[in-house]
Amino acid sequence: MKKVKVDRDLCIGCGTCTGVAPKTFELDNEGKSVILRKDGTKSSDLTDFSQIDDTEENIINAEKSCPVAAIIVTEEAPQNP
Repeated sequence: MKKVKVDRDLCIGCGTCTGVAPKTFELDNEGKSVILRKDGTKSSDLTDFSQIDDTEENIINAEKSCPVAAIIVTEEAPQNP
């Protein structure tokens, strides 16, 4: 299960992520990137890809485009019962 988060301490607000994945990221009133969730909420905390109305490709390309590596994609292994 892939998840994404924004490290607000690293984010410089350049906006590259919003250009690459505008359905996933926007800059907030502090000029920092936040994640847009399907339910209308915004967060910089770990968010599952399934909660985002965008493609995995766009999210990963946004991570790669960030000049300060403030966008972090992680993958958790499925839990075995």
